[in-house]
Amino acid sequence: MSSRLLWSPIPLSKETGHEKRYSEEQIIGFLREAEAGIPLKELCRLHGLSEASFYLWRNKFGGMSVSDAKRLKELEAENARLKCMLANALLENEITKKRCKKSGSRTGKT
Repeated sequence: MSSRLLWSPIPLSKETGHEKRYSEEQIIGFLREAEAGIPLKELCRLHGLSEASFYLWRNKFGGMSVSDAKRLKELEAENARLKCMLANALLENEITKKRCKKSGSRTGKT
């Protein structure tokens, strides 16, 4: 079994050799082609994608317009930023609590 990372929450850049192959606009276009009646196997062959990817995209983007997908991407980025801010605030709070406990024990208070 290889030790290759299968999924990363951090977008992989061009330097690592892993980049997003399709934009949200392209993915929504593929989904619309499938809705128009192109057989799934043919669609996947034409665009070089797997059926598994198609079904994942359909679950995520099914019924969305391009503007909806862009807004979803913006909201996901904002959510990640807010989660990071919360984690940092909680860490700072924990450090402050520990410092207060240490300084209280030095003064001889019990």
